[in-house]
Amino acid sequence: MNISYSALSDVGRKRDHNEDNYGVIPELDMYMVADGMGGHAAGEVASYIAVEVVKNMVQENADIIQKYKDGDSSVSKYDIRQMLEQAVQSACLSIYNEALEDPSKRGMGTTVDVLLLFGERGFIAHVGDSRIYMQRMDKILRLTADHSLMNELLRKGKYKSKDDFMESPYVDHKNALTRAVGVYETVEVETIDFQVLPGDKFLLCSDGLSEYLTDTIIEQTFQLEELDQVTKRFIEVANEGGGHDNITSVVASVPKAKDQSETVNRATEINLSVEVLRGIILFQYLKEPEIIKVFNMTEMRTYEPEQMIVKEGELGDEFFIVLRGTIRLEKNNKTITKLHDRDHFGEMALVDKAPRSASAIAESHTKVLTISRKDFYTIIRTEHGLAVKLLWSFLQELTKRLRKTTNDYKDALEAETLDADLISED
Repeated sequence: MNISYSALSDVGRKRDHNEDNYGVIPELDMYMVADGMGGHAAGEVASYIAVEVVKNMVQENADIIQKYKDGDSSVSKYDIRQMLEQAVQSACLSIYNEALEDPSKRGMGTTVDVLLLFGERGFIAHVGDSRIYMQRMDKILRLTADHSLMNELLRKGKYKSKDDFMESPYVDHKNALTRAVGVYETVEVETIDFQVLPGDKFLLCSDGLSEYLTDTIIEQTFQLEELDQVTKRFIEVANEGGGHDNITSVVASVPKAKDQSETVNRATEINLSVEVLRGIILFQYLKEPEIIKVFNMTEMRTYEPEQMIVKEGELGDEFFIVLRGTIRLEKNNKTITKLHDRDHFGEMALVDKAPRSASAIAESHTKVLTISRKDFYTIIRTEHGLAVKLLWSFLQELTKRLRKTTNDYKDALEAETLDADLISED
């Protein structure tokens, strides 16, 4: 894909040594930032170990990465996320064991942000408060959420806003990390995958830079012609702001498409997909960042007229949402209903491994979003607050269906009783 990149790290203006590290594997389009913590230069050791272990594991799995790039169905995006998570977990154990052997390094740890770019798909492994930003068509998007005390309490609903938190007794510890690699034997790794468009630009940075960033600063800096100028300017921004911490900037740029209309069309499809997800009752309680996380686990598919989507009686493990087109549902080869834009079916397949009750056939050129049970379970397992909202929506849907079934059964019993009474009168 010929991705361009540049990386630079600086000690800043307040520290006497640099505990940040970064890593790049150009041939695999892998980029990484690690911001170490711990006394006696232990943070520098932790971030160095993290970078080396993760790079080594990614290189050891180059064959898996290549299979995914080549579209080999034996390797899924779930496998890539698992590989990244295992790489970070290996780094975590290595750092932890190093600290056990040297008492002066006890408690050392590091943040970790890893970005892998594969054509139209990107993958992230994230722990801590280093960040990854993306610029897409002049819009700045933050792809990671800080694992800090303030952010975690806001995410769990303990406080309604940052202003509320600033009035709390925890305000002096707002930037305290709730997750770090190497402090314990294992760590909860946040993994994300998302669609990549031609022209996308990425910034990976430690908090020594993000502290001074705004969307406007990022956008203006990305306008510089050379990526080496971009990384240099980001370092200058942090130092001009005070340089209170070590500063690391890694940028990567995906080539623009020759035909920009293709990029615009794909961006429009992504925006439509997110809008449609907002309207699905199962996602009714999700906030915008949570909707984006759900979207990131979807897959877009296209079906031609009369193409079978699911077959009656087959085991199902996917939920389908209609973006555009018409789908015919058939039971025993008889049409029972038709689905159109923004309709959905198969949601119970996310939680119940049961045969499909009907066949679904595309009646026109149709685009759908799909969510697999495996991806759904992953987000349930790793995003606890989001999981509660999703499961609550499922419970409400099940309650509605149970109530309808009960009413239908009641009506059937009343009809049967009425028939019996009429017969007895005759």
